[in-house]
Amino acid sequence: MQSIFGTDGIRGRFNKEITYLLAFKVGYNLALILENNNPILIGRDTRISGDILLQAIAAGINASGKKFINIGICPTPAVPFLIKQQKLSSGIMISASHNPPEYNGIKIFDHNGQKISKNFENKIQKLIEESNPNISVPKKSIPPNTNKDLIDIYIKSLIQTMGGENLSGLKIILDTCYGSATTCAKKIFQSLGADLKVINNSKNGLKINMNCGSTNLEPLKKALSESNADMGFSFDGDADRVIGIDSKGNVLDGDHILFLWGRELMEQKILTNNLLISTQMANLGFEKDWNKIGGILYRTDVGDRYVHEAIKEKGADLGGEQSGHILSKINNFSGDGILTALQISKYCKKNNIKLNDWLKSSFEPFPQKLTNIDLDFNINELNPETKILIDQTIEFFQKAYSDNCRVYIRPSGTEPVMRVLVEAKNHKKVHSLSSEITNKLFLEINKIKI
Repeated sequence: MQSIFGTDGIRGRFNKEITYLLAFKVGYNLALILENNNPILIGRDTRISGDILLQAIAAGINASGKKFINIGICPTPAVPFLIKQQKLSSGIMISASHNPPEYNGIKIFDHNGQKISKNFENKIQKLIEESNPNISVPKKSIPPNTNKDLIDIYIKSLIQTMGGENLSGLKIILDTCYGSATTCAKKIFQSLGADLKVINNSKNGLKINMNCGSTNLEPLKKALSESNADMGFSFDGDADRVIGIDSKGNVLDGDHILFLWGRELMEQKILTNNLLISTQMANLGFEKDWNKIGGILYRTDVGDRYVHEAIKEKGADLGGEQSGHILSKINNFSGDGILTALQISKYCKKNNIKLNDWLKSSFEPFPQKLTNIDLDFNINELNPETKILIDQTIEFFQKAYSDNCRVYIRPSGTEPVMRVLVEAKNHKKVHSLSSEITNKLFLEINKIKI
């Protein structure tokens, strides 16, 4: 059996890769492995399939003899925070993050609020493989009662990260993406005194991530152009990522967030070793300008799991991804889009600076193009020999085109696509190389696959 776990938990299309039976087995076997008898926390985003999968996981936990607490719709980072705060045994978030509505996923956290290790994943995988494929699972269950008090605890914790600063005088627009941020982002920013407008703020699982949110900034840009707001923030479906926009429509992505936030900590002399952790997707301009001011950038493979591992290994205080997934010491390195947006807003207010002016002081990005090659197969399901050939082909293209530019190619951990990143100082070179590499790579991969 191919591993059900990808780079960020289990992910796939509902009723195809992610089924009621699989969710039941995950809940059941996770509960069996846990030595701690304290309840397991379950949260979800707004997807229609989330309620069905929640019932399946809850039924599995019940069948194992363990207990669970249902927090309902919530941001992903609420789950690890509350696990630690409430001393729970584990937690599950049902979400496919930034993916379209037809996808869903299962993210599992341990008793420390950290995503479970590969070794822990393998234990769950092994038990699922050994379980009876015709196991009878209850299809009808009473919807688990939602504990709404826990969300309030999470909200208070975010407000406390402001250290007494408020946001009065700042005009801010939020795009909550019809997802998890709809539960609390508006309440938090308003309670801090921001002059606030919120778009796409209904809990609508059919619209989550559709033409909105951190992967589509046009609605936020439009809202900003129609007002004289200072800044805007766009979250993804489960609110663990955020992308900012300044008053002129310029994008504050994860690279800029890390640079500006990191420089602020560096100037306060509280950034350990002047070190930031990011991934292979981080812009080369970011790295060069960070080095110029005395900083060190350490790159990992793509995925917040790898960023988190490097943060622990290197003793870093801040890290993240260009996609807006930022890990900070403030909340035990759990990616939290709302927390990140609050910190950016706080620094603007505290330093009496417009986001537009602050962003101008950031690095000059190298032209960069990310292209997706659609695959008609799941790369994780290929036989080992074919996978090796594809890896060798990727390595060849990365080396062959590495003069005066950076090429990074990787299969997506959540979708059947190959991602090709090309960056260089020259805009035309980036576009011509990107087209050339993606066309040739597509042909080579399909030859191997055939």
